[in-house]
Amino acid sequence: MDPTFNDIHSDPENDIFKVVFFPDRVYHAQYLNATRSSRYRYNVREVRSKHDATVLKGQVFMDGRFLCNFMRIEYRAGRLVEVVRESGRRLGNDIMVWVKIHPADESLTADATIKMHFDRLIGAYQVEIWDTLEPPPGCTHNFRVLNIMGYNRSITRLPSFSPGLKDIKAVRQVELAFRENDIDLPRGFAITNPQWDNNYSSSHQEPHTQQPSADQNTVRDENYLIDFQRGWFIQDAGKIDPVRYLNGMMYPDNPDKRNDNVIEMRWLIQRQLGSSVVFFHEVTIPPGAVEGTHRHIGSEELYYITQGEGIAYMGENDDPALADHPIVERYIYGLDPEPCREVHVQPGSVIYTKSGGIHGIRNNGTEPLKFVAFLYHAS
Repeated sequence: MDPTFNDIHSDPENDIFKVVFFPDRVYHAQYLNATRSSRYRYNVREVRSKHDATVLKGQVFMDGRFLCNFMRIEYRAGRLVEVVRESGRRLGNDIMVWVKIHPADESLTADATIKMHFDRLIGAYQVEIWDTLEPPPGCTHNFRVLNIMGYNRSITRLPSFSPGLKDIKAVRQVELAFRENDIDLPRGFAITNPQWDNNYSSSHQEPHTQQPSADQNTVRDENYLIDFQRGWFIQDAGKIDPVRYLNGMMYPDNPDKRNDNVIEMRWLIQRQLGSSVVFFHEVTIPPGAVEGTHRHIGSEELYYITQGEGIAYMGENDDPALADHPIVERYIYGLDPEPCREVHVQPGSVIYTKSGGIHGIRNNGTEPLKFVAFLYHAS
């Protein structure tokens, strides 16, 4: 970080903008593995997070000399600890992580499964992958660092990763999936059904066919994607082929269900998003079509209407400001019918639904109803 940025960031005139810059300024360089010896220094070049997983990449210096490139993975296990507990076990001091790196040179793509170790200083499991563990000529490692280096240690080297890590800036993406250790410690018996946090039912959409609700359009990822690209520009989102859905979020007994009730979604940004954000897309509802009313459980979503008019449905008590709006009974996807408030939407209207909230939308106009939406996990 350029030290002059501190002056800009501390300027009272810029106080309102601190939220833009603050998160990327915080990482615990003082707690990285080799910093237990003052002979080692890290240059952290990039940090990215997705849910409980964080990946840092950069350089390691020893005695003032460049030593190697590194990639550090941290994982706070909020999801994994729950599924392990449901299996009658507890997470121990070690877990496993499947890692796949995607350098710019695709021939250097590599994957492996390695061990992560719990670090109480940061409250997370962690491992560092260095492209070499060899010290510079004429030097030896400090014993405090040497004793955490090697196979399945906190600082490790993967021969298949070393070529890709030689140009650390060119590592564009990292895929991750976490699971229990192979052995239940301290009891010592083998775990035959290890539980995974592989982003569970994670998938993304690609328009391989225009047949509505075709399975070919769903790509099942089963991992977390850490993307180091710094920006995306879409010249014209309207030129992106949509994925089409027949009777989206409707059960067979829904009276709105019919053979021509097709809506379209242009999936603009999906796996590239960090934190807990799942997607950002544009939805088109043709005249007379309906998006099924549904309840969000553990996720939140925001709609911003950009074109057309229609009727939206929200849970009866979700927004107290809607107390004077008509109440109608709506079929809720996967649940019993619920009373909902009926509200008119037009360009500029916003619908924000938190976990437990209900929403759906109908185009009762004569032109396509369009809105952009983003969804993220609430916990």
